[in-house]
Amino acid sequence: MLTGPGADVVRLSMLDEAERERRFRVLQERMPTVWSSVRQGHRDESVVVLPSTSTDQASGRSGSLAQAFEERLLFLLLLLRQPDLRMVYISSLPIAPAVIEYYLALLPGVIPSHALARLTQISADDGSARPLSAKLLDRPRLLERVRAAIPNRERCHLIPYNTSALERDVALLLDIPVYGADPGFAPLGTKSGCRRLFGEEGIVHPLGREGLHTVDEVVEALLELLDQRGFEEAVIKTDEGVSGIGNALIDLRGVGTLPAEARRREVRRRVEGLCPEAGLAARTYLDAFAAGGGIVEERIVGERLESPSVQLRVMPDGSVELLSTHDQLLGGPSGQSYLGCVFPADPAYAALISGPATVLAERLAREGVLGRFAVDFVVTQDADGAWHSYAIELNLRKGGTTHPFLTLQYLTGGSYDAASGRFLSETGVPKHLVATDHLEGDDLRALAVRDLFDVVARHHLHFDLGRQTGIVFHMISALTEHGRLGMTAVADSAEEAMALYQQASAVLLREAAAAREELAVPG
Repeated sequence: MLTGPGADVVRLSMLDEAERERRFRVLQERMPTVWSSVRQGHRDESVVVLPSTSTDQASGRSGSLAQAFEERLLFLLLLLRQPDLRMVYISSLPIAPAVIEYYLALLPGVIPSHALARLTQISADDGSARPLSAKLLDRPRLLERVRAAIPNRERCHLIPYNTSALERDVALLLDIPVYGADPGFAPLGTKSGCRRLFGEEGIVHPLGREGLHTVDEVVEALLELLDQRGFEEAVIKTDEGVSGIGNALIDLRGVGTLPAEARRREVRRRVEGLCPEAGLAARTYLDAFAAGGGIVEERIVGERLESPSVQLRVMPDGSVELLSTHDQLLGGPSGQSYLGCVFPADPAYAALISGPATVLAERLAREGVLGRFAVDFVVTQDADGAWHSYAIELNLRKGGTTHPFLTLQYLTGGSYDAASGRFLSETGVPKHLVATDHLEGDDLRALAVRDLFDVVARHHLHFDLGRQTGIVFHMISALTEHGRLGMTAVADSAEEAMALYQQASAVLLREAAAAREELAVPG
């Protein structure tokens, strides 16, 4: 612990992995009791927000972009609408006061200064690209400050972005449970792990093979798959890839007609010449694939193809809740990179994907998984208009759809009805959103935070608490250095939400271009 020297003191460094895992399981047994005290009016209720992104995708980010991703979870400040809740928000670098004020001004029925008094901001003052959790573990006195800000550890829990061994160790040192999946379940969320789960639960998924590492294994797998069913394109995925970044395409057109030996040689040539989504060289990608393992599967195609997802959670009592369905906005070289989302998903297939996702969630609940997660699908429509779904991935963490949905939920007090596929506000009004983390343009670097807020005010883009429509921005700190911004457009219909999204995008890019115009030289 973090106490003084003594015979009974146990340091984290003294515990091996098995003992850390055992202690974490014991700690997590407190989560149902902590959860039952939520929103009961206790003056000593609190949460600790740890937006550390310790994923493979995050490892390639600059420190400033990692900070912007940490700030995606600032929507959780909307929890301070609960008048007794205290929050500790940890970040790598201090968050600009204007950004904090922006979120607190969105709180319905709450005095912003009252909410601010219940918020403790703690920064590691470390702008490196390392995970925030690692920075925290390196600074015991910083951890002491976090512990001191918790009024009662029996009524406090940790809210992470994802739960790796790093977040587990932070929880052990803070002595508070985590609302998230035990890192011991991480193999279930890999590409190989979720394919096995899909198969065991009878959930339709693409033809493929998992648990691969070498080029030889990929080639043999593809040859076997081609013998089962002809297809012209395959997708290879690293086990730990996030948002499509670990994917690559393998062109197999014309391979099926070749004689056996010629087919083998050609499949190998195609594998070695694959096209990674992240823009890596094929050799670099294959080396990473060999190190971490992954899968290969047919690429699902169709005249109309969509990529929806289902968000669910397992509650501390083991019950399953279907939270939402989204249509994903994809881009990148081969259209496999996550750019944003539309909510709710098209009702034509929302129920089709909700069923198998719930089956998977119930399996995860039986395994002991806790917290939020998402299941990604591909759906295709045949000539008769019928839709068919294929489960693609399981993400045991918060994702790109989490912050837009919870922003909407917290601002409107509404909920998603799985039977109808609609989201209704607290007053019964249907709500829709379009969101992105990727409003990008070099001109956006010309806008400071105050310029952004000026544009929002002049063009009436701010979220209107009365009408419950408008734009909510996130990743604001990425604006000046990276020319990048996130936003969620909320309206009463899908068409209005998309129109608002497109209007806001156009306005911001136009204002940014104007901000780049050179000044006249005086005199």
